[in-house]
Amino acid sequence: MTLKRLIEILDAEVILDAGDPDIEIQAACSSDLMSDLLCFAAKPGSVLITGLINPQVVRTAEIADLKAIIFVLRKRPDKDTIELARAKGIPLIVTPLSRFTSCGRLYVEGLESCTEETK
Repeated sequence: MTLKRLIEILDAEVILDAGDPDIEIQAACSSDLMSDLLCFAAKPGSVLITGLINPQVVRTAEIADLKAIIFVLRKRPDKDTIELARAKGIPLIVTPLSRFTSCGRLYVEGLESCTEETK
């Protein structure tokens, strides 16, 4: 799925356009615990869906090689966080939807989870 399509599905707004909107997104992960994201959930080429708006989110996305950060519930990061994302080349997106609804919509549209589920 392209980043452009993901933005459409989530009724989202791009607040920092730092890349190609036609870039392919491999999967989505959602967490407010950056340590869990780094240990268990991050898959390179994915997007992060989160409610956190601090600079650590950008640093985590850079380390995990994530393609974009999606902030839920209309949360907007401050100027310093936006500038850090600009420097790292990580697009920032805001959706009015909750984490639950955002993940559900993307799942229904065929985007994979970052984690492999065990049955």
